[in-house]
Amino acid sequence: MTMIALGFKERSEVLTNVQKLVAKKLFAPNFDIGVWNALVCSRRDQILQAETIIAFENQVRKLLDELKTSHLAFFHQNLFKIPPQFSISATFQRHDRNGSSYWMFQDVHEGGPAHQSGFRPGDLLLAVNGEPVSPPERPAFHMGGFCDVEVEKLSGGRTLLPLGVPQPTSQWHPIIRPRLISWSRLQSRTGLLRATGFPGQVGIDVAHEIDHAMLQLSQCDRLIVDLRGNPGGGAGALRLMSYLTPDKRPVGYSLTRRRAAKGYRREKLPRFGKIPSGKLALFVLMFRYAWADKSIVMVTEGLGPQTFHGQVVLLVNEHSASASENVIGFAKENHLATIVGTRTAGQVLGGTGFKVGHGFVLRIPVVGYLTWNGSTLEGAGVEPDHPVALSRDALKEGRDSQMEKAIEVVQNL
Repeated sequence: MTMIALGFKERSEVLTNVQKLVAKKLFAPNFDIGVWNALVCSRRDQILQAETIIAFENQVRKLLDELKTSHLAFFHQNLFKIPPQFSISATFQRHDRNGSSYWMFQDVHEGGPAHQSGFRPGDLLLAVNGEPVSPPERPAFHMGGFCDVEVEKLSGGRTLLPLGVPQPTSQWHPIIRPRLISWSRLQSRTGLLRATGFPGQVGIDVAHEIDHAMLQLSQCDRLIVDLRGNPGGGAGALRLMSYLTPDKRPVGYSLTRRRAAKGYRREKLPRFGKIPSGKLALFVLMFRYAWADKSIVMVTEGLGPQTFHGQVVLLVNEHSASASENVIGFAKENHLATIVGTRTAGQVLGGTGFKVGHGFVLRIPVVGYLTWNGSTLEGAGVEPDHPVALSRDALKEGRDSQMEKAIEVVQNL
């Protein structure tokens, strides 16, 4: 694979298309077209000297990294590696020990490929298909097929486990998904709801799952919502936000480059405030929004009072992103929950993929997001009220240090 050649002409065409597309379409805070064009000019010769597809990919990615914005990806369709939260439903955190650095399995979502293969939080990743993997190189996995993953288990022994990486149904959605919504009861009348993602543009299915979980927890007067490792998704997150407040309340709004340039009043933007109960209603939404500008205000659904209102903790980490981050930002801005964990990802832009020639795809952010009070979460994230990291030493003792803190906080609310 690494020896696939790419001619100078083809490399030049692709890089020119990338430069033009970013300048025309990318919408992100502090993006400066002049700075972008200067970066391309300064890196052009080095990029065009990369003769293989992988070398060319790496050089273009280094260029895009200079933009310091989320939802940016550049890849060849035949060689694309997907980050672990999307490919194997797991995340990693850096773990340093005795002068060496490792990637530690952090969030391993139930039902996902990593969980099914026997990986658990606290396991240390050593190698994939015999190739060592360690920081700063981030783990990523080819879609479709199996790979052999060497790990140091939490118990201390080393083992080699086969990991199946499913072929995606699209470029961004694997066939095997983790369990999206789960619930349990903790101490006395404290409920726990875990949300591992909000797939689907409208989110009807995940909204129904949230409804079912909330029905089971309806007698709880305290609630912990675990959003750790949740990479986001679509509008299904609105159902969770709607359970945090009894009224219909503006959450925030998406904003396109065109709308921002023309000027706007947030109060006049189209509103989305109800996830339909059935899929037939999708035709109405399609007719209303399909050809309209994607600058839209999100408004909670007005589900009424809940027994746990005022006693809610959101458990988050650096992998809580996109739609899940919108939930967290909304809760903090409106004082609807106490936040426990680590600062969230700061990745809330809306991205779209574009073909740029010769099998390459460029994914760039084209829609921004602001909270109702005008805060920009992109690049900043949400700071927890109670910072606490996941501890491998605690995991060895069978304890989740972040969950322990969340339980302590919710019991004192």
